[in-house]
Amino acid sequence: MVVERDVRLDDGRVLRVHDSGGYPAASFTVLWHHGSPQTGALLEPLLSAAAERQIRLVSYGRPSYGGSTPRPGRDVASAATDVAWIVDALGIERFAVMGASGGGPHALACAALLPDRVTGVACLASIAPLTDDFDWFAGMASDGALRAAMAGREARARYAATDVFDPAIFTAGDWAALSGTWSSLGADAVRAGDAGPDGLIDDDVAFVSPWGFELSRISAPVLLVQGGQDRVVPPAHAQWLQRHCPRAESWSRPDDGHVSVLEACPAAMDWLYANRRQD
Repeated sequence: MVVERDVRLDDGRVLRVHDSGGYPAASFTVLWHHGSPQTGALLEPLLSAAAERQIRLVSYGRPSYGGSTPRPGRDVASAATDVAWIVDALGIERFAVMGASGGGPHALACAALLPDRVTGVACLASIAPLTDDFDWFAGMASDGALRAAMAGREARARYAATDVFDPAIFTAGDWAALSGTWSSLGADAVRAGDAGPDGLIDDDVAFVSPWGFELSRISAPVLLVQGGQDRVVPPAHAQWLQRHCPRAESWSRPDDGHVSVLEACPAAMDWLYANRRQD
């Protein structure tokens, strides 16, 4: 049974945390970083995969998501500080991190900034830092929100006031996943959107601003899972991340889009366990 609790930080903020709990033989914890927008609630496919493997699964809503206190101006690196508070509150010393889409950068931040605690990283369809090394926007079916974010939070908020969801960002395989295995993801995204755009605005501004850490600092093994048909975060982002993360392995799934690639989550959990850093 998932336990939901609020963790209070020293700055007075609250983070809404979701914890699947431990198992009698469990010695492995995975902390999930949700996509943008999501509430941070643990989704059924993740819970099922973790339960089958006797993995303790923890997640939380980033600021402004799912009951967590807003933190305008946050950068990607700030996730590591928040996660340190969470795992301390739960009595967890070492753990792996997973992140999908907008959760990917935040998972990487934890690996870079909490090197003594993070045993491995798995990122699915993760965005890369804004760079001139490649055409960062090429292949995105809808890039208006991120382009607006480059002008700052106020510009991104103005864009949100008139933004309309474009169903063309998802492939037929994505829509099949959303109507099947990953229907809980779609429902959760609606709940997050109904609560307002602040979390997504702050995520987008953080993505196109300096992340606050260097990928070269990551000493844990990194798995990058990428769909070849992804219209939200194109494959070039994963290719760039692989070149810049010291211990990166890449899984290409040529027929997958942005959502259907999540079918690889159970295999990614297996990879995290098999490749966990134990020093």
